Amino acid sequence: MNVLLKYSAILGSMLFANELFAQSPMNSDRATTEAPKKEYVNTDWRPSLVPDGMIDRVENRVNRTLEWHNVREIDIAYKRRLWRRIDIREKQNMPFIFEGDEYTGGGAFVEILIDAVKRGKIRAFQDDRFTAVLSYEDIQSKLMTTEDVEITDAITGETRIERVQNTFNPQNVAMYEVQEDYMFDRNVGRPVSRLRSITANFAVTDPNTGEFRNWSPLFTIYYPEARNVLSQFEVYNPTNDLHRMSWSDYLDRMMYNAYVVKTSYNNPTGERFQNGGVDALMKGQREMESMIQRDMDMWEL
Repeated sequence: MNVLLKYSAILGSMLFANELFAQSPMNSDRATTEAPKKEYVNTDWRPSLVPDGMIDRVENRVNRTLEWHNVREIDIAYKRRLWRRIDIREKQNMPFIFEGDEYTGGGAFVEILIDAVKRGKIRAFQDDRFTAVLSYEDIQSKLMTTEDVEITDAITGETRIERVQNTFNPQNVAMYEVQEDYMFDRNVGRPVSRLRSITANFAVTDPNTGEFRNWSPLFTIYYPEARNVLSQFEVYNPTNDLHRMSWSDYLDRMMYNAYVVKTSYNNPTGERFQNGGVDALMKGQREMESMIQRDMDMWEL
């Protein structure tokens, strides 16, 4: 009799717990609930009115970036500063041209930065010396350029010159220049790389032929100041739509492909590698190899 009562009590407890958890809103299928509200970074983006019902998706936007561990000056054996360029037309740098979808908040990487400046979340600087701050209006004046266009009247055949305003195309921001600090931390016994700044560069083209002329810097952001903002947006994953990391994780790990254009080693005037082309690429590669060799020498007696 006691055994029957014991098993009856256990069975009743299990049924009660099952009913309790089944009614809990924390365990309800999020695919049947309303899609969460998100901030959009451009006026053309429209959020989906329903959640992604195929999977019970956990939003990346609740993630927060981890703070960098403090690096003491006494622990650093040596430090070298690098300037590298990211060409978003390369296959490995495809995430920079991803303009978002109906669930991620919309906007390419440069649009995320511009929107953060507009909302006052981060500051935009004139260059990587961080001596002058740019306002949102200053950035807009660089983006919204005007040009004179010759228009022919279809009826009279007369031609006239009209000034038109060009719309901003995120694809024209095809190159980013990053400033990285490469240092050997004796406390952890390995080299540590930290991203210091990101400069967006706009492609200037000939208004008549459309041919590329040069790169025009738009603004520079101080990356440690922007890490928390960038952690709220997902990076495009070309191989898996589900497993996407945040922009802060992507940049912290330096998963982009870039080439060196300048270093602080034996360069008191701050000159860039001259001649460009293959010669400049080879010089940058030799600089990287010399730093790797120095890291290896740190372990030799």
